[in-house]
Amino acid sequence: MTTFETYLDSHKGGALNDELTVVLLNIAEATRQISKKLRTSSLAGLTGATEITNVQGETQKPLDVLSNEIMLEACRKSRAVAFAVSEELDEEIQIHADGTYAVIFDPLDGSSNLDVNVTVGTIFSVIKAQAPDDTLKNGRGQIVAGYAAYGPQTSLVLTVGRGVQIFTLDDAGDYVMTTADARIAPETKEFAINAARRPSWDDVITAYIDRSIDTSGYNMRWVGSMVADAHRIFNRGGIFLYPADRAKPASGRLRLLYEANPIGFLVEAAGGAAIAGKIDILDIEPTSLHQRVPVIFGSKKEVTKIREAYAAAERAIEPA
Repeated sequence: MTTFETYLDSHKGGALNDELTVVLLNIAEATRQISKKLRTSSLAGLTGATEITNVQGETQKPLDVLSNEIMLEACRKSRAVAFAVSEELDEEIQIHADGTYAVIFDPLDGSSNLDVNVTVGTIFSVIKAQAPDDTLKNGRGQIVAGYAAYGPQTSLVLTVGRGVQIFTLDDAGDYVMTTADARIAPETKEFAINAARRPSWDDVITAYIDRSIDTSGYNMRWVGSMVADAHRIFNRGGIFLYPADRAKPASGRLRLLYEANPIGFLVEAAGGAAIAGKIDILDIEPTSLHQRVPVIFGSKKEVTKIREAYAAAERAIEPA
């Protein structure tokens, strides 16, 4: 049996050193605590919304606030963490002046689904950062990325840049490896998109979805919690699309640093692809902590179809 702890211990060397191992162990413990809080949230009165609005303009749920504090405490316990960047914080905050890493996280992705008992998650990544400006790195600068999915099971999904490992929380509170070196199926007939936003899609996305439905027999899945949709793709393939609005082709709704980048890093490590229209997500140079981008990721052949369609559309409008 391979636990999260034994996996980290056996893969030390290179990027995964003693300091980073402690960071990851503390993050894993934080996800255990969040999982426990979620199981009894209705009984503990942790449902509904607060009167607090975060930097995104979103009304926070009590569990958003609590999960954020649990993740911050995990950072405080890790002497190597210099900064924390969170969806729930306006700016990065300094944790330890002599630290060498930044932990970047969405403490509770999909929290709008909490009251209806749908899978939610914690997304995180770790980069080297010794000054505030160091937190604005493209996704290639990530050392570690992962997420916890809180559903019928609690799963912890991790990459240190060498494959993707999936662990499941057992009754004793241990994360036990249940999938080693997870690979995303290169081609599958399943897509996840919010069809209600169809009027805002550009021609490339509209054509892809129409073709998938009309001629290819694809199935649509949409949870509305990116962790839930991502976890399905890691287990059985498919493609997730949250494209830009037609009127704003350079923008999107998902956050680059703590949503798109960690998921993109995991997807590429599992043999998939992740793009924001014409560019790989991991190549986007961030300009702000809460920058939003279009997000398309999943099975490589499916993502490639969209990438090539964008390239063809661009060539079609180039002057002769």
